[in-house]
Amino acid sequence: MNLTTINWQDILSKNLIQYTELIIPWLLTSGVKIIFIVSIAFLLNKILIRFIQKAIRIAIRPDKYSSKEAEEKRETTLIQIFSTTTKIAILCITILMVLNEFGIEIGPILAAAGIVGLAFGFGGQYLIRDIISGLFIILENQYRVGDVVNLDSASGKVEQITLRKTTLRDLDGTVHHIPHGEIKRVSNLSNEFSRININIGVAYNCDIERVINIINQIGNELANDPLWKEYIIQAPQFLRIDEFADSSIVLKILGESFPDKKWDITGELRKRIKITFDKEGIEIPFPQLVIHKAAETLETK
Repeated sequence: MNLTTINWQDILSKNLIQYTELIIPWLLTSGVKIIFIVSIAFLLNKILIRFIQKAIRIAIRPDKYSSKEAEEKRETTLIQIFSTTTKIAILCITILMVLNEFGIEIGPILAAAGIVGLAFGFGGQYLIRDIISGLFIILENQYRVGDVVNLDSASGKVEQITLRKTTLRDLDGTVHHIPHGEIKRVSNLSNEFSRININIGVAYNCDIERVINIINQIGNELANDPLWKEYIIQAPQFLRIDEFADSSIVLKILGESFPDKKWDITGELRKRIKITFDKEGIEIPFPQLVIHKAAETLETK
């Protein structure tokens, strides 16, 4: 037992010495190179991201047709896209260089990747389609991060844009991931400005001129309210009589607001109209059924 134990100890000692002799030189050469490669990649990523941010903010200049908020959205979108692309490129190159230091030939890996790419060429055409469509969306500035859009069957606020897909979150909190190649129609609900556009019905026996004055007064008060005035571009005002409906005269009210505030301002406007109309005795008709019963005359003989 003692001889066996001593033999194993000798073998382990010899193996440990051999491994130490191999590992220490590798750590002093390839190990140091790996640390250097990873450090340079980390610093390069930080430097390039800062350069991208500054370059885009210098290149994107506001004009008379775009608000400051709209330009900030566009800057955020472009920074996000180019930063993500840069990170992926640096990560791929770093991984290949580290594998090379571990003694793994990267040539066969690249060749195998090319073969796999050809094998999945049919599926790859959809990826290329998504990327090309994404480039046109970005270059044409169709929508940006923070915009509220309607993309075919999905609608919501844009949370992320990459070269391949757009991520939306709707009012229910559901997140939709939509490949750019599948987008056929883009409706931007918050580009540059939003329009307050509502119809309201009043009874036929109302004094229309008085109702119009009250509506305009409500719109002006809302536009001058400290809580709302910074979001309103044009005060909501009476535009026209839109329709003679079955039980009401339909009036159209129109105004303009900053993007994303349309729905909040419209809701506040409806609330103020209802409260004021109730105080002024102005009727807002609602569907109802009136039954007239003919009086029966009993003739007694």
